[in-house]
Amino acid sequence: MLKLFNTLTHKKENFKPVSAKATPGKLPTKKLNEVGLYTCGPTVYNYAHIGNLRTYVFEDILKRVLNYDGYKIKHVMNITDVGHLTSDADEGEDKMEKGARREGKSAWDIAKFYTKIFKTNLKDLNIEEPDIWCKATDHIKEQISLVKALTKKGYTYETSDGIYFNTTKVKDYGKLAGLKKQKLQAGARVEMGEKKNPHDFALWKFSPAGEKRQMEWKVFGKMGFPGWHIECSAMSMKYLGKQFDIHCGGIDHIPVHHTNEIAQSEAATGKKPWVKYWLHGEFLNMANPSTGAQGKMAKSGENFITLQTLKTRDFIPLAYRYLLLQTHYRKQLTFSWEALQAANNGLQHLYDEAHKLQVTRYKLQKSLKTYNLKLETQFSNAINDDLNTPKALSIVWEAINNKKIDYKTLLKFDEVLGLGLKTLKHKNIKTSVTDKVQKHLDARAKARQEKNWAESDRLREEIKKLGYTVEDTAEGQKVS
Repeated sequence: MLKLFNTLTHKKENFKPVSAKATPGKLPTKKLNEVGLYTCGPTVYNYAHIGNLRTYVFEDILKRVLNYDGYKIKHVMNITDVGHLTSDADEGEDKMEKGARREGKSAWDIAKFYTKIFKTNLKDLNIEEPDIWCKATDHIKEQISLVKALTKKGYTYETSDGIYFNTTKVKDYGKLAGLKKQKLQAGARVEMGEKKNPHDFALWKFSPAGEKRQMEWKVFGKMGFPGWHIECSAMSMKYLGKQFDIHCGGIDHIPVHHTNEIAQSEAATGKKPWVKYWLHGEFLNMANPSTGAQGKMAKSGENFITLQTLKTRDFIPLAYRYLLLQTHYRKQLTFSWEALQAANNGLQHLYDEAHKLQVTRYKLQKSLKTYNLKLETQFSNAINDDLNTPKALSIVWEAINNKKIDYKTLLKFDEVLGLGLKTLKHKNIKTSVTDKVQKHLDARAKARQEKNWAESDRLREEIKKLGYTVEDTAEGQKVS
Protein backbone atom coordinates (compact mmCIF):
# COMPACT_ATOMS: atom_id res chain seq x y z
CA MET A 1 0.00 0.00 0.00
CA LEU A 2 1.43 3.34 -1.06
CA LYS A 3 1.60 5.85 1.79
CA LEU A 4 2.11 9.56 1.12
CA PHE A 5 2.51 12.52 3.45
CA ASN A 6 -0.44 14.77 2.67
CA THR A 7 0.29 18.44 3.39
CA LEU A 8 -3.46 19.08 3.51
CA THR A 9 -4.01 16.75 6.49
CA HIS A 10 -0.45 17.04 7.86
CA LYS A 11 -0.08 13.28 8.11
CA LYS A 12 0.95 10.19 6.17
CA GLU A 13 -2.03 8.50 4.49
CA ASN A 14 -2.78 5.40 2.46
CA PHE A 15 -3.12 6.44 -1.18
CA LYS A 16 -6.53 5.83 -2.73
CA PRO A 17 -7.33 7.51 -6.07
CA VAL A 18 -10.44 9.63 -6.49
CA SER A 19 -11.52 7.27 -9.27
CA ALA A 20 -11.65 4.38 -6.77
CA LYS A 21 -14.64 5.99 -5.07
CA ALA A 22 -17.57 4.46 -6.92
CA THR A 23 -21.03 6.04 -6.69
CA PRO A 24 -23.61 3.60 -5.22
CA GLY A 25 -25.74 2.14 -7.98
CA LYS A 26 -23.49 3.50 -10.75
CA LEU A 27 -20.42 2.20 -12.49
CA PRO A 28 -17.26 4.29 -11.96
CA THR A 29 -16.58 6.60 -14.90
CA LYS A 30 -12.83 5.96 -14.67
CA LYS A 31 -10.71 2.91 -14.24
CA LEU A 32 -9.86 2.35 -10.60
CA ASN A 33 -6.13 2.62 -11.20
CA GLU A 34 -6.15 6.00 -12.97
CA VAL A 35 -4.36 8.87 -11.24
CA GLY A 36 -4.56 12.57 -12.09
CA LEU A 37 -1.26 14.33 -11.28
CA TYR A 38 -0.57 18.07 -11.58
CA THR A 39 2.89 19.47 -10.93
CA CYS A 40 3.63 23.19 -10.84
CA GLY A 41 6.04 23.99 -13.66
CA PRO A 42 8.61 26.77 -14.06
CA THR A 43 8.20 30.49 -14.63
CA VAL A 44 10.31 30.69 -17.76
CA TYR A 45 12.05 34.05 -17.30
CA ASN A 46 15.45 32.62 -16.26
CA TYR A 47 17.36 29.38 -15.85
CA ALA A 48 16.07 26.89 -13.29
CA HIS A 49 18.65 26.43 -10.52
CA ILE A 50 19.44 23.06 -8.99
CA GLY A 51 17.23 23.88 -5.99
CA ASN A 52 14.25 24.22 -8.35
CA LEU A 53 15.23 20.99 -10.05
CA ARG A 54 15.21 19.10 -6.75
CA THR A 55 11.42 19.45 -6.75
CA TYR A 56 11.11 17.98 -10.24
CA VAL A 57 13.29 15.00 -9.29
CA PHE A 58 11.07 14.22 -6.28
CA GLU A 59 7.96 14.50 -8.49
CA ASP A 60 9.58 12.16 -11.00
CA ILE A 61 10.19 9.60 -8.25
CA LEU A 62 6.51 9.89 -7.26
CA LYS A 63 5.45 9.27 -10.84
CA ARG A 64 7.83 6.32 -11.20
CA VAL A 65 6.57 4.76 -7.96
CA LEU A 66 2.96 5.10 -9.14
CA ASN A 67 3.95 3.38 -12.39
CA TYR A 68 5.83 0.70 -10.45
CA ASP A 69 2.67 0.06 -8.44
CA GLY A 70 0.61 -0.37 -11.61
CA TYR A 71 -1.27 2.92 -11.73
CA LYS A 72 -2.08 4.64 -15.01
CA ILE A 73 -1.06 8.30 -14.70
CA LYS A 74 -2.25 11.41 -16.48
CA HIS A 75 0.44 13.96 -15.70
CA VAL A 76 -0.05 17.66 -16.41
CA MET A 77 2.58 20.39 -15.96
CA ASN A 78 2.16 24.11 -16.61
CA ILE A 79 4.57 26.60 -18.09
CA THR A 80 4.12 30.03 -16.49
CA ASP A 81 4.88 32.50 -19.26
CA VAL A 82 2.70 35.36 -18.00
CA GLY A 83 1.18 36.67 -14.78
CA HIS A 84 3.86 35.80 -12.21
CA LEU A 85 4.64 39.10 -10.50
CA THR A 86 7.92 39.74 -8.70
CA SER A 87 6.02 39.92 -5.39
CA ASP A 88 3.61 37.45 -3.82
CA ALA A 89 1.64 40.50 -2.68
CA ASP A 90 0.38 41.18 -6.26
CA GLU A 91 2.86 44.01 -6.63
CA GLY A 92 5.84 44.69 -8.87
CA GLU A 93 6.24 43.86 -12.51
CA ASP A 94 5.64 40.61 -14.32
CA LYS A 95 8.74 38.38 -14.20
CA MET A 96 8.46 37.75 -17.95
CA GLU A 97 8.51 41.47 -18.73
CA LYS A 98 11.46 41.90 -16.38
CA GLY A 99 13.35 39.06 -18.06
CA ALA A 100 12.66 40.51 -21.50
CA ARG A 101 14.05 43.89 -20.48
CA ARG A 102 17.11 42.25 -18.87
CA GLU A 103 18.05 40.46 -22.09
CA GLY A 104 16.74 42.89 -24.67
CA LYS A 105 14.38 40.34 -26.19
CA SER A 106 10.61 39.96 -26.43
CA ALA A 107 8.77 38.24 -23.59
CA TRP A 108 7.67 35.59 -26.07
CA ASP A 109 11.26 34.86 -27.10
CA ILE A 110 12.35 34.73 -23.46
CA ALA A 111 9.62 32.19 -22.71
CA LYS A 112 10.54 30.04 -25.70
CA PHE A 113 14.26 30.07 -24.87
CA TYR A 114 13.97 29.17 -21.17
CA THR A 115 11.26 26.57 -21.80
CA LYS A 116 13.66 24.79 -24.15
CA ILE A 117 16.45 24.94 -21.55
CA PHE A 118 14.12 23.61 -18.84
CA LYS A 119 13.11 20.62 -20.98
CA THR A 120 16.80 19.91 -21.60
CA ASN A 121 17.38 19.96 -17.83
CA LEU A 122 14.63 17.35 -17.39
CA LYS A 123 16.20 15.12 -20.04
CA ASP A 124 19.66 15.45 -18.47
CA LEU A 125 18.27 14.39 -15.08
CA ASN A 126 16.32 11.50 -16.63
CA ILE A 127 13.02 13.08 -15.55
CA GLU A 128 10.04 11.81 -17.53
CA GLU A 129 8.11 14.56 -19.30
CA PRO A 130 4.42 15.10 -18.48
CA ASP A 131 1.68 13.79 -20.73
CA ILE A 132 0.44 17.34 -21.19
CA TRP A 133 2.42 20.59 -21.24
CA CYS A 134 0.17 23.63 -20.86
CA LYS A 135 1.30 27.24 -21.27
CA ALA A 136 -0.53 30.01 -19.45
CA THR A 137 -0.68 32.12 -22.62
CA ASP A 138 -2.43 29.27 -24.47
CA HIS A 139 -5.20 29.16 -21.84
CA ILE A 140 -6.25 32.78 -21.38
CA LYS A 141 -9.83 31.88 -22.35
CA GLU A 142 -10.07 29.28 -19.58
CA GLN A 143 -8.66 31.68 -17.01
CA ILE A 144 -11.11 34.42 -17.96
CA SER A 145 -14.01 31.95 -17.70
CA LEU A 146 -12.92 30.96 -14.20
CA VAL A 147 -12.70 34.61 -13.08
CA LYS A 148 -16.20 35.20 -14.46
CA ALA A 149 -17.54 32.12 -12.66
CA LEU A 150 -16.09 33.34 -9.33
CA THR A 151 -17.53 36.81 -9.93
CA LYS A 152 -20.97 35.34 -10.61
CA LYS A 153 -20.79 33.46 -7.31
CA GLY A 154 -19.91 36.62 -5.39
CA TYR A 155 -16.30 35.84 -4.49
CA THR A 156 -14.67 38.81 -6.20
CA TYR A 157 -14.48 42.59 -6.16
CA GLU A 158 -12.87 45.11 -8.47
CA THR A 159 -10.28 47.78 -7.69
CA SER A 160 -8.54 50.25 -9.95
CA ASP A 161 -5.74 47.76 -10.63
CA GLY A 162 -7.57 44.47 -10.94
CA ILE A 163 -10.15 41.90 -9.92
CA TYR A 164 -9.48 40.37 -6.51
CA PHE A 165 -10.62 37.26 -4.66
CA ASN A 166 -12.22 38.00 -1.29
CA THR A 167 -10.63 35.44 1.04
CA THR A 168 -13.04 36.19 3.91
CA LYS A 169 -15.76 34.50 1.84
CA VAL A 170 -13.95 31.19 2.40
CA LYS A 171 -14.27 29.92 5.98
CA ASP A 172 -11.34 27.51 5.78
CA TYR A 173 -8.95 29.76 3.86
CA GLY A 174 -5.35 28.83 4.64
CA LYS A 175 -6.08 25.25 5.68
CA LEU A 176 -3.19 23.87 3.62
CA ALA A 177 -0.69 25.83 5.71
CA GLY A 178 -2.56 25.16 8.97
CA LEU A 179 -3.73 28.77 9.24
CA LYS A 180 -6.92 29.83 10.97
CA LYS A 181 -9.07 32.95 10.94
CA GLN A 182 -6.89 34.86 8.51
CA LYS A 183 -3.82 34.65 10.75
CA LEU A 184 -1.50 34.54 7.79
CA GLN A 185 1.93 35.89 8.67
CA ALA A 186 2.59 36.79 5.07
CA GLY A 187 -0.07 39.49 5.42
CA ALA A 188 2.38 41.61 7.36
CA ARG A 189 4.34 42.29 4.18
CA VAL A 190 1.31 43.15 2.04
CA GLU A 191 0.54 46.74 1.15
CA MET A 192 -3.24 46.97 1.40
CA GLY A 193 -3.87 49.55 -1.28
CA GLU A 194 -7.49 49.06 -2.30
CA LYS A 195 -7.66 45.49 -1.01
CA LYS A 196 -10.43 44.75 1.46
CA ASN A 197 -8.29 42.21 3.33
CA PRO A 198 -4.51 41.67 3.55
CA HIS A 199 -4.70 38.15 2.10
CA ASP A 200 -6.96 38.87 -0.86
CA PHE A 201 -5.20 38.14 -4.15
CA ALA A 202 -5.46 39.21 -7.76
CA LEU A 203 -7.31 36.97 -10.19
CA TRP A 204 -6.81 39.43 -13.03
CA LYS A 205 -4.60 42.52 -13.15
CA PHE A 206 -5.30 45.64 -15.21
CA SER A 207 -2.40 47.06 -17.20
CA PRO A 208 -1.19 50.37 -15.67
CA ALA A 209 -2.45 53.44 -17.47
CA GLY A 210 -0.10 54.59 -20.22
CA GLU A 211 1.97 51.39 -20.06
CA LYS A 212 2.12 49.04 -23.03
CA ARG A 213 2.79 45.44 -22.04
CA GLN A 214 4.00 42.72 -24.39
CA MET A 215 1.49 40.24 -23.00
CA GLU A 216 -1.99 41.69 -22.37
CA TRP A 217 -5.57 41.02 -23.39
CA LYS A 218 -8.67 43.23 -23.49
CA VAL A 219 -11.37 41.86 -21.18
CA PHE A 220 -13.52 43.22 -18.35
CA GLY A 221 -13.50 46.50 -20.29
CA LYS A 222 -9.74 47.07 -19.93
CA MET A 223 -6.39 45.75 -21.08
CA GLY A 224 -4.93 43.35 -18.57
CA PHE A 225 -3.36 39.99 -17.78
CA PRO A 226 -4.03 37.03 -15.47
CA GLY A 227 -2.79 36.67 -11.91
CA TRP A 228 -0.36 33.87 -11.20
CA HIS A 229 -2.64 31.55 -9.20
CA ILE A 230 -5.58 31.44 -11.61
CA GLU A 231 -3.63 29.66 -14.36
CA CYS A 232 -2.97 26.47 -12.38
CA SER A 233 -6.61 26.15 -11.32
CA ALA A 234 -7.93 26.74 -14.83
CA MET A 235 -5.51 24.42 -16.61
CA SER A 236 -5.52 21.57 -14.10
CA MET A 237 -9.32 21.46 -14.13
CA LYS A 238 -9.42 21.53 -17.92
CA TYR A 239 -7.23 18.46 -18.23
CA LEU A 240 -7.88 16.56 -14.98
CA GLY A 241 -11.45 17.50 -14.10
CA LYS A 242 -13.02 19.40 -11.22
CA GLN A 243 -11.49 17.01 -8.69
CA PHE A 244 -8.27 15.03 -9.02
CA ASP A 245 -5.71 13.07 -7.04
CA ILE A 246 -2.32 14.72 -6.53
CA HIS A 247 -0.91 18.24 -6.76
CA CYS A 248 2.81 18.81 -6.17
CA GLY A 249 5.29 21.64 -5.85
CA GLY A 250 8.01 23.13 -3.70
CA ILE A 251 7.41 23.84 -0.03
CA ASP A 252 7.52 27.58 -0.73
CA HIS A 253 4.23 27.24 -2.65
CA ILE A 254 2.26 26.25 0.45
CA PRO A 255 1.46 29.61 2.15
CA VAL A 256 0.52 31.64 -0.94
CA HIS A 257 0.30 29.98 -4.35
CA HIS A 258 -1.25 26.66 -3.38
CA THR A 259 -3.33 28.18 -0.60
CA ASN A 260 -4.87 30.55 -3.15
CA GLU A 261 -5.33 27.81 -5.73
CA ILE A 262 -7.40 25.83 -3.25
CA ALA A 263 -9.52 28.81 -2.24
CA GLN A 264 -10.48 29.85 -5.77
CA SER A 265 -10.92 26.29 -7.09
CA GLU A 266 -13.14 25.05 -4.26
CA ALA A 267 -15.16 28.28 -4.42
CA ALA A 268 -15.74 27.77 -8.14
CA THR A 269 -16.46 24.02 -8.13
CA GLY A 270 -17.88 23.38 -4.67
CA LYS A 271 -15.64 20.30 -4.56
CA LYS A 272 -13.94 19.69 -1.20
CA PRO A 273 -11.27 18.64 -1.30
CA TRP A 274 -10.53 19.94 -4.79
CA VAL A 275 -7.29 17.92 -4.72
CA LYS A 276 -7.10 14.87 -2.48
CA TYR A 277 -3.33 14.74 -1.83
CA TRP A 278 -0.84 17.63 -1.72
CA LEU A 279 2.89 16.80 -1.78
CA HIS A 280 5.71 19.30 -1.30
CA GLY A 281 9.48 19.01 -1.60
CA GLU A 282 11.85 20.72 0.83
CA PHE A 283 14.49 23.36 0.09
CA LEU A 284 18.01 22.82 -1.16
CA ASN A 285 20.34 24.91 1.00
CA MET A 286 23.83 26.22 0.32
CA ALA A 287 26.26 28.49 2.06
CA ASN A 288 26.34 32.06 0.73
CA PRO A 289 29.81 32.61 -0.84
CA SER A 290 30.09 36.07 0.71
CA THR A 291 28.77 35.48 4.24
CA GLY A 292 29.01 31.72 4.69
CA ALA A 293 25.44 31.70 6.06
CA GLN A 294 23.23 28.74 5.13
CA GLY A 295 20.08 29.52 3.19
CA LYS A 296 17.80 28.19 0.47
CA MET A 297 19.05 28.48 -3.07
CA ALA A 298 17.36 31.39 -4.85
CA LYS A 299 17.66 33.19 -8.18
CA SER A 300 18.18 36.46 -6.32
CA GLY A 301 21.12 35.17 -4.29
CA GLU A 302 24.82 34.52 -4.85
CA ASN A 303 24.30 30.79 -4.41
CA PHE A 304 22.50 30.41 -7.75
CA ILE A 305 23.80 27.22 -9.43
CA THR A 306 22.44 25.75 -12.64
CA LEU A 307 22.79 22.27 -14.06
CA GLN A 308 25.17 23.71 -16.64
CA THR A 309 27.44 24.82 -13.79
CA LEU A 310 27.76 21.18 -12.74
CA LYS A 311 28.60 20.16 -16.29
CA THR A 312 31.39 22.72 -16.54
CA ARG A 313 32.97 21.07 -13.49
CA ASP A 314 32.87 17.66 -15.23
CA PHE A 315 29.92 16.26 -13.27
CA ILE A 316 27.19 14.46 -15.16
CA PRO A 317 23.66 15.57 -14.13
CA LEU A 318 22.78 12.08 -12.90
CA ALA A 319 25.40 12.46 -10.17
CA TYR A 320 23.21 15.27 -8.83
CA ARG A 321 20.14 13.04 -9.07
CA TYR A 322 22.00 10.37 -7.09
CA LEU A 323 22.87 12.98 -4.45
CA LEU A 324 19.19 13.94 -4.11
CA LEU A 325 18.04 10.34 -3.75
CA GLN A 326 20.20 9.96 -0.63
CA THR A 327 18.00 12.43 1.30
CA HIS A 328 14.23 12.17 1.77
CA TYR A 329 12.33 14.72 -0.29
CA ARG A 330 10.71 16.20 2.84
CA LYS A 331 14.06 16.92 4.51
CA GLN A 332 16.21 19.94 3.77
CA LEU A 333 19.44 19.15 1.97
CA THR A 334 22.63 21.17 2.07
CA PHE A 335 24.53 21.21 -1.22
CA SER A 336 28.32 21.22 -1.36
CA TRP A 337 30.80 20.34 -4.06
CA GLU A 338 32.32 17.74 -1.73
CA ALA A 339 28.90 16.06 -1.32
CA LEU A 340 28.39 16.08 -5.08
CA GLN A 341 31.82 14.54 -5.63
CA ALA A 342 31.00 11.76 -3.15
CA ALA A 343 27.71 11.17 -4.99
CA ASN A 344 29.61 11.13 -8.28
CA ASN A 345 31.91 8.45 -6.90
CA GLY A 346 29.00 6.46 -5.53
CA LEU A 347 27.22 6.51 -8.88
CA GLN A 348 30.38 5.40 -10.67
CA HIS A 349 30.65 2.51 -8.22
CA LEU A 350 27.01 1.59 -8.92
CA TYR A 351 27.67 1.63 -12.69
CA ASP A 352 30.71 -0.59 -12.20
CA GLU A 353 28.74 -3.11 -10.15
CA ALA A 354 25.87 -3.10 -12.63
CA HIS A 355 28.34 -3.70 -15.43
CA LYS A 356 29.77 -6.72 -13.60
CA LEU A 357 26.29 -8.16 -13.20
CA GLN A 358 25.50 -7.51 -16.85
CA VAL A 359 28.69 -9.19 -18.12
CA THR A 360 28.54 -12.17 -15.75
CA ARG A 361 24.93 -13.08 -16.56
CA TYR A 362 25.23 -15.97 -14.09
CA LYS A 363 22.36 -18.38 -13.72
CA LEU A 364 20.55 -17.70 -10.48
CA GLN A 365 20.42 -20.51 -8.02
CA LYS A 366 17.03 -21.34 -6.57
CA SER A 367 17.97 -19.84 -3.20
CA LEU A 368 19.06 -16.57 -4.86
CA LYS A 369 15.80 -16.38 -6.81
CA THR A 370 13.93 -16.62 -3.55
CA TYR A 371 16.16 -13.92 -2.07
CA ASN A 372 15.46 -11.59 -4.99
CA LEU A 373 11.72 -11.95 -4.44
CA LYS A 374 12.29 -10.97 -0.82
CA LEU A 375 14.51 -8.14 -1.98
CA GLU A 376 11.78 -6.81 -4.27
CA THR A 377 9.37 -6.79 -1.33
CA GLN A 378 11.85 -4.82 0.79
CA PHE A 379 12.45 -2.33 -2.02
CA SER A 380 8.73 -1.94 -2.68
CA ASN A 381 8.02 -1.35 1.02
CA ALA A 382 10.68 1.39 1.10
CA ILE A 383 9.54 3.35 -1.94
CA ASN A 384 5.89 3.00 -0.96
CA ASP A 385 6.65 4.48 2.45
CA ASP A 386 6.35 8.10 1.31
CA LEU A 387 8.99 7.66 -1.41
CA ASN A 388 11.81 6.64 0.93
CA THR A 389 14.64 6.62 -1.61
CA PRO A 390 17.48 6.69 0.98
CA LYS A 391 16.22 3.40 2.41
CA ALA A 392 15.65 1.96 -1.07
CA LEU A 393 19.24 2.79 -2.03
CA SER A 394 20.59 1.17 1.12
CA ILE A 395 18.65 -2.01 0.29
CA VAL A 396 20.16 -2.03 -3.20
CA TRP A 397 23.69 -1.55 -1.91
CA GLU A 398 23.34 -4.20 0.77
CA ALA A 399 22.27 -6.70 -1.88
CA ILE A 400 25.14 -5.70 -4.19
CA ASN A 401 27.74 -5.96 -1.42
CA ASN A 402 26.39 -9.38 -0.39
CA LYS A 403 26.33 -10.47 -4.05
CA LYS A 404 22.65 -11.33 -3.77
CA ILE A 405 21.10 -9.42 -6.65
CA ASP A 406 20.92 -10.08 -10.39
CA TYR A 407 21.09 -7.60 -13.26
CA LYS A 408 17.40 -7.94 -14.15
CA THR A 409 16.30 -7.12 -10.61
CA LEU A 410 18.70 -4.15 -10.43
CA LEU A 411 17.24 -2.74 -13.66
CA LYS A 412 13.74 -3.17 -12.28
CA PHE A 413 14.69 -1.08 -9.23
CA ASP A 414 16.21 1.54 -11.53
CA GLU A 415 12.79 2.00 -13.14
CA VAL A 416 12.05 3.90 -9.91
CA LEU A 417 15.48 5.37 -9.15
CA GLY A 418 16.01 6.62 -12.70
CA LEU A 419 19.82 6.49 -12.66
CA GLY A 420 20.16 5.26 -16.23
CA LEU A 421 21.74 1.88 -15.47
CA LYS A 422 20.48 0.44 -18.75
CA THR A 423 20.76 3.33 -21.18
CA LEU A 424 24.19 4.68 -20.14
CA LYS A 425 25.83 1.27 -20.67
CA HIS A 426 28.00 1.99 -17.63
CA LYS A 427 30.50 4.33 -19.24
CA ASN A 428 33.04 5.64 -16.78
CA ILE A 429 32.28 9.00 -15.21
CA LYS A 430 35.25 11.32 -15.16
CA THR A 431 36.38 11.54 -11.56
CA SER A 432 37.87 14.93 -10.79
CA VAL A 433 39.75 15.35 -7.52
CA THR A 434 40.49 18.35 -5.34
CA ASP A 435 44.00 19.70 -4.89
CA LYS A 436 44.10 18.28 -1.37
CA VAL A 437 43.21 14.79 -2.57
CA GLN A 438 45.77 15.01 -5.38
CA LYS A 439 48.50 15.88 -2.86
CA HIS A 440 47.54 12.81 -0.82
CA LEU A 441 47.63 10.67 -3.98
CA ASP A 442 51.06 11.94 -4.93
CA ALA A 443 52.35 11.36 -1.39
CA ARG A 444 50.85 7.87 -1.36
CA ALA A 445 52.45 6.99 -4.70
CA LYS A 446 55.80 8.06 -3.27
CA ALA A 447 55.21 6.05 -0.07
CA ARG A 448 54.42 2.92 -2.09
CA GLN A 449 57.52 3.45 -4.23
CA GLU A 450 59.56 3.56 -1.00
CA LYS A 451 57.61 0.51 0.29
CA ASN A 452 56.35 2.52 3.26
CA TRP A 453 53.14 0.50 3.56
CA ALA A 454 52.06 2.03 6.87
CA GLU A 455 52.17 5.55 5.38
CA SER A 456 50.40 4.28 2.26
CA ASP A 457 47.56 2.86 4.35
CA ARG A 458 47.32 6.03 6.40
CA LEU A 459 46.99 8.17 3.29
CA ARG A 460 44.36 5.81 1.89
CA GLU A 461 42.26 6.45 5.00
CA GLU A 462 42.77 10.22 4.68
CA ILE A 463 41.59 10.07 1.07
CA LYS A 464 38.60 7.98 2.12
CA LYS A 465 37.58 10.63 4.65
CA LEU A 466 37.48 13.13 1.78
CA GLY A 467 34.94 11.00 -0.10
CA TYR A 468 37.20 9.00 -2.45
CA THR A 469 38.35 5.40 -2.65
CA VAL A 470 41.70 4.26 -4.01
CA GLU A 471 42.33 0.95 -5.74
CA ASP A 472 45.86 -0.20 -6.59
CA THR A 473 46.03 -1.63 -10.11
CA ALA A 474 48.78 -2.61 -12.55
CA GLU A 475 48.34 0.82 -14.14
CA GLY A 476 48.68 2.63 -10.82
CA GLN A 477 46.19 4.18 -8.40
CA LYS A 478 42.56 4.19 -9.56
CA VAL A 479 40.41 6.83 -7.85
CA SER A 480 36.64 6.72 -7.58
